Amino acid sequence: MFISKTRIRLGQRPIDSALTIWETTNVTIPLSDMSPLLRTVRTTPTDVWNDSCAAKELEYALANGAVGATTNPAIVLAVLRKEFDVWKPKLRQLIADNPTANEEAIAWKLIEEMGLRGAEMLLPVFERERGLKGRLSMQTNPVNYMDASKLVEHAVHLSGLARNIQVKIPVTAAGVAAIEEATRLGVNINATVNFTLPQAIAVAEAVERGLDRRAKEGHDVSAMRPVCTIMIGRTDDFLKLVAKRDAIVITPGHLDWGGIAVIKKAYGIFKARGYRARLLAAAYRHHMHWSELIGGDLILTIPHEWQVLFNNSDIEVKPRIDDAVDPAVIAELYRKFPDFRRAYDENGLSVAEFDRYGATIRTLRSFIEAYRDLTAVVRDAMLPPP
Repeated sequence: MFISKTRIRLGQRPIDSALTIWETTNVTIPLSDMSPLLRTVRTTPTDVWNDSCAAKELEYALANGAVGATTNPAIVLAVLRKEFDVWKPKLRQLIADNPTANEEAIAWKLIEEMGLRGAEMLLPVFERERGLKGRLSMQTNPVNYMDASKLVEHAVHLSGLARNIQVKIPVTAAGVAAIEEATRLGVNINATVNFTLPQAIAVAEAVERGLDRRAKEGHDVSAMRPVCTIMIGRTDDFLKLVAKRDAIVITPGHLDWGGIAVIKKAYGIFKARGYRARLLAAAYRHHMHWSELIGGDLILTIPHEWQVLFNNSDIEVKPRIDDAVDPAVIAELYRKFPDFRRAYDENGLSVAEFDRYGATIRTLRSFIEAYRDLTAVVRDAMLPPP
């Protein structure tokens, strides 16, 4: 939603921009009093999601303009640890109600309960935006990253839990096939475990095929809102690991621009080609992962701690999505890091190579480890140490 030179449009009602206000429910907020994140979403096309399903954190995000939220195994584990007193009775009840279920089955019931609580909190946004926003992302089982059929089956199940569920599928070779098929079946996907331009384009093309197939089968796809995440902070993390491992000397600060360069290039390509998947930036490491993307018609999924920092900052809220990354930065990254070339070039990776890209391996390992840690917490509740 834009502020033009003459008016702001809320629904169908124009408002003189000189008022510089935003109306939410019965509250009128002067633009000068808005938090930086609220100003971001009220004055540009950029949306913000909460990078967690923790209730208090989601409440804060919603108050600052968020229109979605997301989970993954690490996030669910973190929420459980933060809110264990809240979830302990529910966990015990799930165990009691499912006496033959194993620890993984109980863990998934808990994951679903957490996701559904977040989805319920987002339901007013979903209804206000007529299904175009207000979704909670739930992630398919990370251990199935090599099995397209299991990813699709799980995606369909998760999508059916509530009207406003978005489903995360990893951008592995099997995941690309699953993204197309799940989209054909009507699942609003959120592609995750994605760090590179080749992965993003593969997602966009898979979504296009899935939407076209679904439309040919007679289904309305106008309300579907597929999302393609690029975990830009993890792109940078991997390049920094490579720099340390291979003793690469690089200009200070340049490694903070790798992920930004990738998503800005992807954004231009998505716009030019008219892809219907919407880009999402994830894995925050510094303010440029917000400030450099302001103004783009994309989503920023921001952890609570970073939301608070950004809202307490003096960073000017202005569109920067079209500001080019310094060519000298890109040139140095490109020259010194083959893994940056793989991430930045459209043909830098084949689909068959997605699973072996370093950032993909690191992230899959961390998600699977978090999933195993979550099941261990459930095990302790089912079989408390004597």
